[in-house]
Amino acid sequence: MLFIPRILKDIALIFTASGKQSFLVGGAVRDMLRGEQAHDFDLATDATPEEVSAMFRAKGRAIIPTGIKHGTVTAHFKGEAFEITTFRTEADYHDGRHPEKVAYAATIEEDLSRRDFTMNAIAVELPKGRVVDPFNGRVDIQNRIIRCVGSPLERFGEDGLRSLRCVRFASQFGFSVDKETLAAIPRTLSITAKVAAERKRDELDKIAGSEKPSTGFLLMEQTGLLHELLPELAVCRNVEQKGGHRFDVLDHSLLACDFAAKKGSPHEVRLAALFHDIGKPVVCAMNEFGVRTFYRHEREGAALAKNILSRFRYSKSVIDAVVHLIEEHMFQYGEDWSDAAVRRFIIRVGEAHLTNLYMLRHADAFATAGEPPRPDFLIPLMDRVDRVLKEKEALSLKDLAISGKDLIALGVKPGPRLGVILNELLEAVLDDPELNAKEKLLEIAGKMEGGAQRSLTPSASPQKM
Repeated sequence: MLFIPRILKDIALIFTASGKQSFLVGGAVRDMLRGEQAHDFDLATDATPEEVSAMFRAKGRAIIPTGIKHGTVTAHFKGEAFEITTFRTEADYHDGRHPEKVAYAATIEEDLSRRDFTMNAIAVELPKGRVVDPFNGRVDIQNRIIRCVGSPLERFGEDGLRSLRCVRFASQFGFSVDKETLAAIPRTLSITAKVAAERKRDELDKIAGSEKPSTGFLLMEQTGLLHELLPELAVCRNVEQKGGHRFDVLDHSLLACDFAAKKGSPHEVRLAALFHDIGKPVVCAMNEFGVRTFYRHEREGAALAKNILSRFRYSKSVIDAVVHLIEEHMFQYGEDWSDAAVRRFIIRVGEAHLTNLYMLRHADAFATAGEPPRPDFLIPLMDRVDRVLKEKEALSLKDLAISGKDLIALGVKPGPRLGVILNELLEAVLDDPELNAKEKLLEIAGKMEGGAQRSLTPSASPQKM
């Protein structure tokens, strides 16, 4: 018997009052048996969708026909949404994802037989709490094993996303994969290829979001999924590196992603860590000393990452953030940097991206030798950046003491030249912040314009627009 939350007992009364069965199924049951908090309660019942709708509407509850074709409706009950599906069987997965034939089943056991993995093929009878486990999923959960229900080839052949879900669960839960289940994945890659990019992206995101993403990505490599979905990353295997690198480019990238995950880095940083060196196989060359070089790999890697993220239909904001981090990850700070160089670094990276870039560099440094960088790594640069930001010095055109309107009022014609003058004024201020005074900037602008703009001097009296 499992502990049944009060809300599940209450919703079960609606079914029992009509002489119908209800079972808790899916991930909530699996998570309960793993000792984790359950979310997203899904129910299975012997009632048809029409009967479920009538029962809930009679109680004044809202019903939404979210998947009526496949026997599913969504009921709103006490502030929660419950997906309720009639016992069913499925057949003929022609598109590698969705069944062409769905038939209602008589028992919960028949319904469970269509599920993907034994740990997901367990039901709990409501409101009693009796566990129905025809495929020994509880044993597999206890042994931390992922195993298909029935034939792995059949399960993966029905739905191409299941193989990716398999490695994702292994990464999320730290489970191993049953030998026969793992062996079936390479034989069904053509089915996985049919799955919509967005669905595959969601699984990749969950792998990257797990505590140790490398578990999932290494299983993807082992089964051919990595070459199928991320060939740009797969070809990083056996690309050896120079200097203090202990690992090839692929292992280095996976270690960087693991480090970013361990430190709780945002999703964009994890993706940037995973892809930050994928440009290396493309630009790899051998110098006169027989040492491999990877000049400008960050530029090539940024372009490849943009293609990958676009292929999986990530949002523009995610793509832009990840690509920018990869483009900037190779900065080399030295104590000889001038304050002007620090200011230009802030402008190039963008204040909003600084923290994420620091996280990426820490992950990159860790993955070089598999050891944390020295305690003061990046601290000198971070301190100098913080000082500049606190001093609120001019770092953009809007921070200048004059604007385009001031220059137009003094005779500069609107157009490209106006922008050139403003940008050159900003460059001057970056070198010497004390120049950011209206009179001084007007004087500099006057000299830039020469005799044709002699009115651009402190002696002139600017008019307000």
